[in-house]
Amino acid sequence: MEPQITPQITTLADRPELTGALGEMPDTWPRFVLEDLVGWANFPRIAVEFPEYVLVATDQEGTVVARGYSVPFALDAPGRGGLPAGGWDQELLWAFSDLRHGRTPDTAGAVEITVARDHLGRGVSGRMVEAMRENARALGHRELVAPVRPSAKHLRPALPMAEYVRLTRAEDGLPEDPWLRVHVRAGGVVDSVAPVSMTVSGTLEQWRDWTGLPFDTEGPVEVPGALVPVHCSLTHGHAVYVEPNVWVRHRL
Repeated sequence: MEPQITPQITTLADRPELTGALGEMPDTWPRFVLEDLVGWANFPRIAVEFPEYVLVATDQEGTVVARGYSVPFALDAPGRGGLPAGGWDQELLWAFSDLRHGRTPDTAGAVEITVARDHLGRGVSGRMVEAMRENARALGHRELVAPVRPSAKHLRPALPMAEYVRLTRAEDGLPEDPWLRVHVRAGGVVDSVAPVSMTVSGTLEQWRDWTGLPFDTEGPVEVPGALVPVHCSLTHGHAVYVEPNVWVRHRL
């Protein structure tokens, strides 16, 4: 096991010179996840519009070792009130809609916490969750909500997410999933499943390029890194991935 480290964590608003390094940090995201169109259109705007909601962690040498993105939105706006089935995509759409229309946000929504590949397993992820909680509180929010992408769910793609989130460890009752466990240890409470949190669609040729798989059979296709199977239609020449996430509430 690698030794634990204590990174320096600041906001991008405080250290705008790290914007480039933040995007260049090596990560472990599956390529196809980056093809979500809502994320493609809106994620780059977070650093520009909400730099005070972006966290950057550096080691003693000043190297970026983790990043954390969140956005503000009005959860109690008319027509909302509850955490949406649309999860990750929906919170991004709400955040930028609220910005455009001048709505006052009441909630911070986690968008991403990513640790550099060579710093995984060194306690950085837990510190980032704690820092995001503290940052949301400092910005005046009563709650941080997170559409969590369980880190071990890809090992059981056929298991419904609603069943997966109920899996706990016998020794302490904490979630079996490592990333959910980090959130719960930090004070988060599992709320609900967001069944359509992210959607990636493309032609069969695109999916072959993204995954290196043949995509030559009709029906569900298990893809490395995917939390559920991808639905492949040879008849219509496309495949669609609808990812479920898990809403976790952090009361502040």
